[in-house]
Amino acid sequence: MRKAQVQAGKVRIAHHVISAAPGLRYATGFTLIEVLIAMTLLSIMVVLLFSSLGICAQSWEQGENKIAEVNEVAVVSNFFQRHLSSATPLWDDFTDGDDADVSSQSGTGAAIGRDDGNAAAAGNKDKTFSFQGKKESLQFVSVFPASVGRAGMQLFSIQLQKQDKEQVIKVTLTPFFPVTEGEEWNQEEVILLRHVSDFELAYFGATDDADDAGNAGKNSWQKEWLEKDVQPKLVKINISTTNGVFWPEMIIALKVAGAETGVNAAPLEAGN
Repeated sequence: MRKAQVQAGKVRIAHHVISAAPGLRYATGFTLIEVLIAMTLLSIMVVLLFSSLGICAQSWEQGENKIAEVNEVAVVSNFFQRHLSSATPLWDDFTDGDDADVSSQSGTGAAIGRDDGNAAAAGNKDKTFSFQGKKESLQFVSVFPASVGRAGMQLFSIQLQKQDKEQVIKVTLTPFFPVTEGEEWNQEEVILLRHVSDFELAYFGATDDADDAGNAGKNSWQKEWLEKDVQPKLVKINISTTNGVFWPEMIIALKVAGAETGVNAAPLEAGN
């Protein structure tokens, strides 16, 4: 009797294992639909992740480009504010005892609009006034600080030139005072700005039209400032570039604007 009961218990246990086996196999795996759904969700997450990274990289690049553009505008603006505003009115007085050519004795041989026979001041016919300006070029004398390698008075020549199939604003620096005998001028050329589409200068000061009493003409904006014995009061600078960067109009006030440097006003001369 007991043997029969044990046998019946074994049969029930075996039946339970057989009936539960399919359920156990189902719980340890995934169906094809579940795998496809998981892969789809993973793909969507990866696409969103890479899209976010792309947007972040693009925003970073645009931010760096904007910073570079702002820095470029700031550098050019600071250049004119620092050097042009402190332009010094001087006469080129480097002729020697043998009346040698001035251009061979000084750094002003490339003076813009120079005409020795028609100098503005009667007592300076053989001299060149330091400030000369045209629509797309400018020349003036300013001082570099002692901390710079090119300390002292320098002749700044700023012109719009074409280089490597693009227009650039180039600055040429030449020492204003003559060097010792046997040495050469340490002239340096620097590109101030590239990709220039337009560079226009204007000068505010008294016109050459004097009245009957000998008073100078009225102040107005002029396209050129040549063969005068005074500096303009203001210089207006308009720049446009091919990369679409907005350049605000710059108006520079000269600290020694309108200084009388003619014969009757004890002109400043190089070396004094």
